[in-house]
Amino acid sequence: MRILKKILILIAVLILLAIIGGSVYYNSIKPTYSGNISVSGISNETSVYFDDYGVPHIYAENELDAVTVLGYVHAQDRLWQMELIRRIAPGRFSEIFGDIMVKSDQFFVSLGIEEASKKSIEKLDKNGEVYKLAVAYLNGVNQFIDNGPTPIEFTLIGIEKEHYQLNDIYNIMGYMSFSFAMAQKTDPLLSVLKEKLGDTYLKELGIDINPNTVLIKNANPAIESYSKMVSTLNDIMRNVPTPPFIGSNSWVVSPKKTTTGNVLFANDPHIEFSQPAVWYEAHISTPNYELYGYHLAGVPFPLLGHNRNYAYGLTMFENDDIDFYKEENHPTDKNKYKTPNGYEDYKTVNKTIKVKDAKDVILTIRSSRHGPIMNDVIDAISQTNPIAMSWVFTQFESDMLDALYTISRATEMNDVKKGASMINAPGLNIMYGDAKGNVAWWAAGKLYKHKPHVNTKFILDGASGEDDPVEYLDFDQNPMAENPSWNYVYSANNQPDTIANILYPGYYLPEDRAKRITQLLEPKNNWNKETMSEMITDVTSAVSPNVIKEFVSNIDFNSFNKNEQRAIDILQLWDGSNTVEAVAPTIYNKLVYVYLKNTFEDELGEELFKQFLNTHLSKRVIANQIKKDTSIWWDNATTLDKIETKKNILSKSLVETVTSLEKQLGKDINSWHWGKVHTLEHQHPLGAIAALKEYFNVGPFPINGASEVINNRGYEYNKPGLYEVNAGPSTRRIIDFSDVENSISILPTGQSGNPFSKHYKDQAEMYNKGEFRKMKINKEEILRVSTKLTIQPKNE
Repeated sequence: MRILKKILILIAVLILLAIIGGSVYYNSIKPTYSGNISVSGISNETSVYFDDYGVPHIYAENELDAVTVLGYVHAQDRLWQMELIRRIAPGRFSEIFGDIMVKSDQFFVSLGIEEASKKSIEKLDKNGEVYKLAVAYLNGVNQFIDNGPTPIEFTLIGIEKEHYQLNDIYNIMGYMSFSFAMAQKTDPLLSVLKEKLGDTYLKELGIDINPNTVLIKNANPAIESYSKMVSTLNDIMRNVPTPPFIGSNSWVVSPKKTTTGNVLFANDPHIEFSQPAVWYEAHISTPNYELYGYHLAGVPFPLLGHNRNYAYGLTMFENDDIDFYKEENHPTDKNKYKTPNGYEDYKTVNKTIKVKDAKDVILTIRSSRHGPIMNDVIDAISQTNPIAMSWVFTQFESDMLDALYTISRATEMNDVKKGASMINAPGLNIMYGDAKGNVAWWAAGKLYKHKPHVNTKFILDGASGEDDPVEYLDFDQNPMAENPSWNYVYSANNQPDTIANILYPGYYLPEDRAKRITQLLEPKNNWNKETMSEMITDVTSAVSPNVIKEFVSNIDFNSFNKNEQRAIDILQLWDGSNTVEAVAPTIYNKLVYVYLKNTFEDELGEELFKQFLNTHLSKRVIANQIKKDTSIWWDNATTLDKIETKKNILSKSLVETVTSLEKQLGKDINSWHWGKVHTLEHQHPLGAIAALKEYFNVGPFPINGASEVINNRGYEYNKPGLYEVNAGPSTRRIIDFSDVENSISILPTGQSGNPFSKHYKDQAEMYNKGEFRKMKINKEEILRVSTKLTIQPKNE
């Protein structure tokens, strides 16, 4: 009995020690939001007040001290996120995740981002403020790496912390630039469709084919290779454990359209969801500078920001800044390729990709005058003629860091315009409003022209030089609007008006969001913060009801059974609103998928159809195709004994939609709520492990919104009819220049990327409900709700 008692006591002691040890560890790796610490590289005591949502408000005597401290607090909340995003461009995921990421690493290391970063750093003025502040930020990050606790992700995966370098900042911006692009998903696909189906089918998709265009002829093996190229690139981007940018909304309303006589500014960049969320908020205040900004992991200057004088934000321009060229090898020397001036040698560079628990992968990357040869890094096209990728970002020296510095330190509207003019890639719409009543937007990006015969949505001829750009436009030819007579500016990734006598080519999204934005803004002249907050969370489609109207007018109501007729009734009565309790969105989204499938898959085939659904083109087609009474696409190419009509395809689609939903959700159509099939889960890379999912992921939640409404949600149309939201508003910001101190915002989950922080997911429910919190800049208010971390200069 005594032995048993001693054993029980021992077990109890061990459990107690384990609990104590776990508690000590838990508390040791949480972010430090109060107390005193010392940091080298600052000259004066600096105070950081963490408000009730964990946003740091940094009060410093000078900018160098402030940015050093920013680096430190940014790292303590987001070091894991910073670690992931800096590994993309140099191809270093395989080091920590193993051979599953080799294809991704091969692709990104080939893009030339590292080389572009090196050139940018070489030309950076080492005595200038941009360099000094960037180094100060890195100093803060690295001091946390040296002295702060190790994030749990590093421990679980077993990787060592490494100091941040200047090239990491530039590499991150390079990845951001590439993530904006759509050409890699679209151009090879359209080249396949052109060769497989011909001009007529493409014209029906709204792709203009110039009759003078001499398109490259491909053999069938090449067509298959290009299709696999698209598939491979989609897989690479899908598997990168950091979120790419996908779109955005923004509008800025002039004083003539507000109740207060002051500018109202709204912006919600659309980015793939992840955990932690993309943006890190920070408020810096010094005697000579103040800004409330939104930072990417590892970048010292905010991409979004405001103060009492002005506000700026961004959306994706969606311009075409990537072209693919088919090169022609020398007939006997594979190291040479044809140019307009004869044969030249490929430039080559060797790269080593380190792989966890496996041998290093040695990669030789060739580059032509257009750019890297994709065949060397994408297995699917290794046997075709060389395909080079020409990307504006690597063709020109990057001034992105200087641009962000210029915009975030602006004192007048022209400073922001100047910063916008410094951006070559990615294509951005820089949105602006200020306390003086100015509103503006500028399309940033290096735009260029080709000869009239060139269609850049196809793989081009690289050998002759005839398909090369013939002119790069000056910034003053870019789309822009400053204080327009209609008293507002907006962007929703839609096609801009004519510039330089052309409609600039790009991968623009359909008019849905733009139409709804103008529909709401145009007639109203009494906007305020409250009505604008309703607008930015609007879930009503201006286009879907018109699609339904066209749909219903082409089918015979009496030919359907009762549940099918009930579905038609629900759709006809629908106002286009996508709330979690609504039934119509469930029917509509399934119907859209089935209608697209029945219209296009017979010609495209299963794999190309999936790739088609991953392009912006498929979104544009939804409303455009259904308006066409006659179209080559309506006929089912697999039924040789008859020719299907629009009515046949739409009727078939409705029957299949209702049948599928009955199997999925039951016969009771009233129970087909949108929230049952439309959900959001913020996924952490470690959440892919079942045992860790509940600790790292946030959600899932039923969620309002839908594809291409203002409260935009990204998801795939699919056969199962489950719409797992993977993208949407990465923040919602409204700045009211009549009351700047009460401007509002929200993040999708929380400010911290540390799962042990109370700010890891404290905004998730508010975000889902369309609620907001203040972006505080009033010091008295900040002090009332904050904890204080005092940072002293370290004696060395």
